[in-house]
Amino acid sequence: MRVLHTADWHLGQRFVGGHERTEEHRHFLEWLVQTVRAQQIEVLVMAGDVFDTGSPSNQALELYYSFLLQMRDTDCRDVVMVGGNHDSPATLNAPARLLRHLRVHVVGCVPDCFDDQVLVLDDAQGRPGLVVCAVPFLRDRDVRLSVPGESAEEREARIKQGIADHYARLAELETVWQLKAAGLPVLATGHLYAAGGAPSDSERTIHVGNLGQVTAEHFPPVFDYVALGHLHRPQRVGGHEHIRYSGAPIALSFSEIDYPKEVVVLDFTPTGLTIASLPVPGVRRLVRFHGSLDEVLTQLSAYDNADYPLPAWADVEIRSELSQLEVAEQLLHALEALDRRQLQVLNRRHFRVAAQRLLGQEEEPLTRSLHDFTEREVFVQRLETEPLEDRPELLRTFDELLERML
Repeated sequence: MRVLHTADWHLGQRFVGGHERTEEHRHFLEWLVQTVRAQQIEVLVMAGDVFDTGSPSNQALELYYSFLLQMRDTDCRDVVMVGGNHDSPATLNAPARLLRHLRVHVVGCVPDCFDDQVLVLDDAQGRPGLVVCAVPFLRDRDVRLSVPGESAEEREARIKQGIADHYARLAELETVWQLKAAGLPVLATGHLYAAGGAPSDSERTIHVGNLGQVTAEHFPPVFDYVALGHLHRPQRVGGHEHIRYSGAPIALSFSEIDYPKEVVVLDFTPTGLTIASLPVPGVRRLVRFHGSLDEVLTQLSAYDNADYPLPAWADVEIRSELSQLEVAEQLLHALEALDRRQLQVLNRRHFRVAAQRLLGQEEEPLTRSLHDFTEREVFVQRLETEPLEDRPELLRTFDELLERML
């Protein structure tokens, strides 16, 4: 059985300044269909965060359903889609019964019948060939009961235990046990934050501040492969080859520009599992120009966007002893000379360094975009303006409200 593991598409994402990613996502999905066909993929597994928001735009929905329609023209027999923390379970689950007739299996949230997370997929001969334990993002309410007055440490322990218990319960199901004993490979999905993983600044915290960081030991050995989503950098968990994040197919923030973009291809054979990564080609570069004013101006004028059909998006950070007005004037002249079909500056910051150097203080930014802050950082800064004694309790309450909005 040949399986492709992907995750974290974030269809409909709006980048800095509201810039759409539609063309990048369209190119990726078209490439993915071609790859499924060329690699003779039999099962595609998408491990969460199909959409960037719980209320995706019409364009994002069109991309999603067009992709599923194009998949009908490949030899891929089954598509498994699980919900992530960015996804609305209602949005994903609404067409689930219809999509099931197209062999698209959607698990937007933990189903009412626990066993419905276990999918037995047929091979080319129509016999059971693969077991998929389709576990979506486990929300707080899915893994524990709220206990008034519990400490942060107690809550973290209960979340971790709840996630571990969920996977242990799946591994103990009679269906999974019998099919595993009969020689069928078992694949589990997950959308979570594994301990030791390398996050970027574009992933929302889950389970309030990324509590509940599971380890490789939380996944029972019955699982031959664990297909994870949430972290955008492709990586293994705890050094285990068979527990992996596939990563996001496009860079979702400037912090991800050096991340490899790939999908994972799995070959389950009678002799074992073979794992390979396929690089995802890009159509737009995200670039950073950081340095002195002269360095940045030189980098901007010398930038070459060859081989990329879409203009690059740039993050500019200037450190200069000049005033903000003087830097802005020179930067504006440089930007006016740029070919916007090749390069667009979306983010710019100026650090005034002279005063801090004289005082021996750490440099601080004079300008910072609202896009540089998370919702939690904004609330923390607001709390710092008031002499409140119950600040920790207010922060915990805000975290809980934020999680309910995911």
